[in-house]
Amino acid sequence: MSTSHSGDRDRDEAGRARNARPRDGLGRPLPYGSPGVERQPEGVVRTPARTVDEAQALLDAGRPFHAHEVFEDAWKAGPDSERALWRALAQTAVGLTHAARGNARGGARLLRRGADGLAAWTGEAPGELDTEGIVRWARALAARVDQGAPVSAAASAPRLRSAL
Repeated sequence: MSTSHSGDRDRDEAGRARNARPRDGLGRPLPYGSPGVERQPEGVVRTPARTVDEAQALLDAGRPFHAHEVFEDAWKAGPDSERALWRALAQTAVGLTHAARGNARGGARLLRRGADGLAAWTGEAPGELDTEGIVRWARALAARVDQGAPVSAAASAPRLRSAL
């Protein structure tokens, strides 16, 4: 999806507001014309397994903001019965993003909110997600962030599937 910059707001082809500024690996906007990382396309419908694969690759690359966009697509396009799960995963990815940017308070809050949402999940997780492992990871990272530990997005990335 391309965007144009003119006037007060950037717009996509449909006329919807969409920021066209390039972004860094943690999703922070850069000045127009700066080199940035490739953005995730919006509105992609993926299978649960593909969602998990793509999000894991982005997390491993230290790009949790972009992983959040993949989870957001699943949240918005998936079945109603799975929306809370994908929303919780998006929240954990945004929590990691904020923690890696140095926003400890916001990062810890979103990590816990996502963990709580995942802990409430009672169904079988799609895409072979290890929801219990992700809950443990998010709560442990939130505790580290509360203690002032610096966070590297790639080094702190969760494992979305169990190692078994």
